[in-house]
Amino acid sequence: MLATAPDFDVLIVGAGISGIGMAAHMEMLCPGRSYAIIERRENLGGTWDLFRYPGIRSDSDMHTLGFVFEPWKHEKSIADAPAILDYLNTIVDERGIREHIRYQHKVISADWREDEARWHVTMEKADGSQTVMTANFLYLASGYYDYDAPYDPGFEFADFDGQVIHPQFWPEDLDYSGKKIVVIGSGATAVTIVPSMADKAAKVTMLQRTPTWMFSRPAKDGLANFLRKVLPEKLAYKITRWKNIKLQDFGFKRARTKPDKMAADLHKRIRKSMGEDFNLADFTPPYNPWDQRLCLVPDDDLFEAMKSGKADVVTGRIKRFVKGGIELESGDVIDADIIVTATGLTLALAGKIAVSQNGEPVDFSQRFYYKGCMFSNLPNLAVVFGYLNASWTLRADINSEFVCRVLNKMEAKGVDIAVAELPEDHGLEEDDLFDFSSGYIQRGKHIMPKSATSYPWRLNQEYLFDRKVLRESPVEDGLLAFRKAGANTANPDEQLQAAE
Repeated sequence: MLATAPDFDVLIVGAGISGIGMAAHMEMLCPGRSYAIIERRENLGGTWDLFRYPGIRSDSDMHTLGFVFEPWKHEKSIADAPAILDYLNTIVDERGIREHIRYQHKVISADWREDEARWHVTMEKADGSQTVMTANFLYLASGYYDYDAPYDPGFEFADFDGQVIHPQFWPEDLDYSGKKIVVIGSGATAVTIVPSMADKAAKVTMLQRTPTWMFSRPAKDGLANFLRKVLPEKLAYKITRWKNIKLQDFGFKRARTKPDKMAADLHKRIRKSMGEDFNLADFTPPYNPWDQRLCLVPDDDLFEAMKSGKADVVTGRIKRFVKGGIELESGDVIDADIIVTATGLTLALAGKIAVSQNGEPVDFSQRFYYKGCMFSNLPNLAVVFGYLNASWTLRADINSEFVCRVLNKMEAKGVDIAVAELPEDHGLEEDDLFDFSSGYIQRGKHIMPKSATSYPWRLNQEYLFDRKVLRESPVEDGLLAFRKAGANTANPDEQLQAAE
């Protein structure tokens, strides 16, 4: 036995949806375990506190982006950031989580020390000083993108005499009343910003190099609001959540098996909103639906802004930025007082933390995912990387629950190490980790962990399958080895005997 215990049983990095979800699961399933949440910023909420651009909202319904254990009570299921932050704050207060959060602590490095069975985690505080905490288990809930540096496509703005803004760093005092605005991009951020700025701006133009498939739906879920009136709240939420999970799953699979039919249906919805007086080419991407994530248009807000004449969509390539606007390769010039570069995010793994194992740097791109949660031959570490084809929180929920099962199994066995063991001669066939053509995914593939063609050494994109196996399959599956510090025998059976 080690002379001293670690500072915490579990250290959770990030106080956004994933980190708060893990803490809530620990409160429910591992009440005897100690934990802390480390948050680099001064507030909780992650993405929903960082981004401050006009109209920021969820791009999927809150009955699936919300947690399995906490019903979403707001009337709108497509929610804005303040409503989401209110939801998260209620959870941390009602479940006693807030006292476990340490703000303005930026995790710089984490080193796993096998002989101690603990992580040594180095953090930088707001005053620039550093501190070290130790934990038996590390749970990385730091999201998927770089908080410090959004994607830079290399634009040269020297000749442009207006204001240039990236949505990730939105100025609080921006006055865009009566201004001509060009939003460069066609993803979820651009589709959100354009109608939100159209009310005050003189004109808002969404300039896209290539179109995105768009899907219009009401911001309010009529069935959910009805069920809450006639059923107990938790039951109403459970039914609505299951309905939306099944609809997401059906829509994604239909797009993959019948892409032409899905494309026709999406165009039909747009025509219903826009009539016939629009250019369908601006809404016809050169790829199939769900080859990239669909863009949600709640309550037809983008289409309504276009019909009012306050917004438009232009498809074209930028030649250069000029005084007062943007010149396209076609020769057309779009006037602009303000340019918003909604050009995407930069993928970041493990919150850019320098992770090491016994002093040796860990290259995640050389590790295989284990059950979409842990990594091959890396003990006592789990991570959340949500679904591309469904709500992020669906994976966060099942990963949290699974890690709690692992922690409880470790406690029952009296061991302090859990590691998914994969021999060097594993012979696994690698699969394309993300069969998505989205720019941020393609740009970041080189840093991502490996994924095999067969479970459990892969990051699946099928929630219903993952939920079943993570909940129902035994934690001791012959691959996840349990042992005490110093039990270095190669045979898993010998390790378990040593632990007992």
